[in-house]
Amino acid sequence: MIALNHTHDASARSWLASANAAGGDFPIQNLPHAVFRRAGHSEPFRGGIAIGDQVLDLAALAARPLLEGLALDAARAAALPALNDFFALGGRAWQALRHAVFALLRDDAPAATVEALRQCLVPQAEVEYTVPARIGDYTDFYTSIDHALNISRLMNPDGDVTPNFRWIPTAYHGRVSTIGVSGQRFHRPMGQTLAPGAKAPTFHACARLDYELELGIWIGAGNAAGAPIPLAQAEDHIFGICLLNDWSARDIQFWEMAPLGPFLAKNFATTISPWIVTMEALAPYRLPWTRPAAEPQPLAYLEDPGNREGGAIDIRLEVWLESEQARRGGHGASRLSRTSFRHQYWSVAQMVAHHTVGGCQLNPGDLFGSGTISGPGPGEAGAIIELTRAAQSPVTLSHGERRGFLEDGDAVLLRGWCEKPGHARIGFGESRGTVLPAIG
Repeated sequence: MIALNHTHDASARSWLASANAAGGDFPIQNLPHAVFRRAGHSEPFRGGIAIGDQVLDLAALAARPLLEGLALDAARAAALPALNDFFALGGRAWQALRHAVFALLRDDAPAATVEALRQCLVPQAEVEYTVPARIGDYTDFYTSIDHALNISRLMNPDGDVTPNFRWIPTAYHGRVSTIGVSGQRFHRPMGQTLAPGAKAPTFHACARLDYELELGIWIGAGNAAGAPIPLAQAEDHIFGICLLNDWSARDIQFWEMAPLGPFLAKNFATTISPWIVTMEALAPYRLPWTRPAAEPQPLAYLEDPGNREGGAIDIRLEVWLESEQARRGGHGASRLSRTSFRHQYWSVAQMVAHHTVGGCQLNPGDLFGSGTISGPGPGEAGAIIELTRAAQSPVTLSHGERRGFLEDGDAVLLRGWCEKPGHARIGFGESRGTVLPAIG
């Protein structure tokens, strides 16, 4: 686990006033990474760091005499159109750049430094983002026991999770080509479904479209093929975390799941937030990872005192829905649910350790989905199929519309943040995706 240091000091302030605004996502204690360019321009995409309502252009920063040594090397790598080379540098370089940028942005920075750095800022309102790294592989996990139980009990009130759920962090390999950044718009998928009592399936547009509230876990430094990553070292290989929406076509999924798992029901769209919050920024919000005594305890390779001490992360999460009708009427989005990542049955370190235990090689820029994040209480469901009990109990939006599943024109917004007494609030920005009508 990363030790707390001066970059976590809640009293630290920036000379940029917007970074000090109460309730903002991007104070000086955060400093997340993204890849951006000015909207409407043909200029190259390049890496940036969020501060207040601005983006610190790392290409512009690296061209000025404000950094040196490892921090300069890291800035040059983080300024590229994809962050893979920066990820590959590892924790010392990530920290060197964070600490150097923190110093440049503090309110006690020299006046000449402030003036030079102002020339490197671009308003976030004027930029567009792209997927921040070349994603070689995408693995989507299934690690919330509350979500798994809710889904099982939709089919059988006395249902339970599959026997392996309590022993391994279950996952499947997803599709990289349809991962898009916030603002993604996609068409309702087509596929086969089998109606209750029918003997043959039919082909049509998905009628039970769903979202899944997840986090995206970005792999930094990889491992060699055949060299498993021990649990105690797993977080050394994680650069940071973003928001992730794993859109799901439930009717298609239920027909095609057996025997090999998700396929067309999951490969049409995945929406991530542009900003990656580093593991160092998340250090103050760590919690003990626990497993109830009555539950099976992990096998030895998934057990470690450090993971027990601080393997959980208290990331607060919300799902909002903005219908086309609400958008046209100026009603705004309606909040559907709210929960925290701290409830997850398996930790991010356990996901990494299990993924590599058989010899699998991870590479910089690989992406994990955490699996749907649902909490134990009412209103903590991370998918609409849980929230509405498969449309048996539709939710009512703030302006009166009702939803059992998603309709065309619906935009789903994921939001996340961390807060704790004695520490600054830091946020993840937003993941927004919009459903368009099916083609065909």
